[in-house]
Amino acid sequence: MQAVNDFLLKIDSYIGSSPWFVYFLLGTGIFFTLYLFFPQFRYFKYSLKIVMGKFDKKGDEGDTSHFQALTTALSGTVGTGNIAGVALAVHLGGPAALFWMLVTALFGMTTKFVEVTLSHKYRDKLPDGSFAGGPMYYMKKRLNITTSSGKVIKTGSWIAVIFAFATVLSSFGTGNLPQINSISNSLFTTFRLPHIVTGLVLAILLGFVVIGGIKRIAKVTEKLVPTMAILYFIGAISVILFNYENIIPSIEAVFGDVFTGTAATGGFLGATIAFAFNRGVNRGLFSNEAGQGSAPIAHAAARAHEPVSEGLVALLEPFIDTIIICSLTGFVLLSSGVWNEKHQNRFQVADIVVLNGTDYTDKTEEGKEELSRLIKKEDTLPLFTGNMDIKEGQITTPLTIMHARSLAENVKVYQNGDLYTGKLAVENGQLRIPSTKEKGQSWNNWIQGMLTGESSEGIYLEGLSLMHSAPLTTFAFTKSWFGDWGKYIVSLGLLLFAFSTAISWSYYGDRAVTFLWGPKYVIWYHLIYVIGFFIASFVDTTVIWTLSGITIALMTIPNLFGILVLHKEMKSEIKKFWIEYQRRFPNEKVPKY
Repeated sequence: MQAVNDFLLKIDSYIGSSPWFVYFLLGTGIFFTLYLFFPQFRYFKYSLKIVMGKFDKKGDEGDTSHFQALTTALSGTVGTGNIAGVALAVHLGGPAALFWMLVTALFGMTTKFVEVTLSHKYRDKLPDGSFAGGPMYYMKKRLNITTSSGKVIKTGSWIAVIFAFATVLSSFGTGNLPQINSISNSLFTTFRLPHIVTGLVLAILLGFVVIGGIKRIAKVTEKLVPTMAILYFIGAISVILFNYENIIPSIEAVFGDVFTGTAATGGFLGATIAFAFNRGVNRGLFSNEAGQGSAPIAHAAARAHEPVSEGLVALLEPFIDTIIICSLTGFVLLSSGVWNEKHQNRFQVADIVVLNGTDYTDKTEEGKEELSRLIKKEDTLPLFTGNMDIKEGQITTPLTIMHARSLAENVKVYQNGDLYTGKLAVENGQLRIPSTKEKGQSWNNWIQGMLTGESSEGIYLEGLSLMHSAPLTTFAFTKSWFGDWGKYIVSLGLLLFAFSTAISWSYYGDRAVTFLWGPKYVIWYHLIYVIGFFIASFVDTTVIWTLSGITIALMTIPNLFGILVLHKEMKSEIKKFWIEYQRRFPNEKVPKY
């Protein structure tokens, strides 16, 4: 798994984690915000009116209402990004990462407004009467090049194919694999429910929902989204108010570290300005998907005769998803103080680094600085290679364990719940614990390991270290009047959030498959989607998060390119919309266009 993760990280370093991608994403949002003169502020109240049906017209064609399209798209964005993604961003970049998530959302409101408008305008009505749309449709119809001789070069078709194929990949990397992985990890942490059991039950439920298509999906999500939002809001506010004395310091940390980076504090070994910026923008995109081109696929099914009206509905999504829900999660993590504290936890193998020797400490400024340079990749330290000797759970070989970017303490090794005695192989700092069936391993032992949540040999490490992703948020929610009951709010919230995300993304992939190969292949896509959902419930979390970053970038790049090319068309569509709006509601003052 570590070798796979290293390979994926190398790919991701050239696209999603590269500085140019972050600048491209934010730059597009900033451009449209200025070009359309801050529509996220000027049009906000009209978005609320339209989602409540004010602009509806008899005879509007589509499969869903404005509200159902909004909740379907929100169910696709409100997921692990809001619970696990925020925790991962803060874990990697410190409090300042939350600031950059909010900035991404603010400009993302305009980006989503634009991409949904253009996609809805060029949607197709299928032979069965349903609608299909998304960036691949406007790309195919509007991004072709006409030469001076009048010859049409179908560049738009190729860009559309690239986007649609990336959507299929991203349906797994964004909406499928990380969602069930976070659910199973959270339920295992809270209830010790085996990962494979969680995956099997939810995979069966997912199969029943996705077979029903967009109408069944819309009916499910319009009930799930409000329910899960209210539940999560109550739990988050209780943590923040319980730790009210930390509210002001938390705000100061978010804004105060923006231009300085976050210094080492507690078990946290520091983060640079650039890393906080990169991780905040990257996780912000994973959370609200503005610019990714996914939400336009859901909105294309909405009943609307005017594409800008549906774009205005979509404008609300980054506000709800990131500015409200992600902010709540961020301030829960900061006010509770858990983000920079070491906690007893079970180690993820891909998060372990084994250093040679024992002369490392995070109790002194010099020791923190030495480890911090390693975390920030400003320096290297000697990595251990060889056999790690363990006696009754204690590591006797002179080495140092780092886990989740922190110096691990009180590390013990277990096998099937008992203290382990034996050897473990380490290669170039990476621990070799089998997590899949290997040669010579009986199927019975492997299945037993999956049922109990252990590796195929039942070996795992526990100790004190930083935590990240869903387990960190789960722990933070216990720091309130609810006590340990708070973790059940996260587990249930994550279950609803992430499961609804998987439902919505199955529809996005469904429409992309329809565009690429036709509707007869959708059933096979659904089958693979459900199987992948099951398998991802018991594989390594770190690998899945890395994969999601790559697939997001593969969708986002062609979509941003397309909407930038059509910027003039977007402005003309806005003008036509406000002319009609003024005609229908002559007594209501409209914004200048």
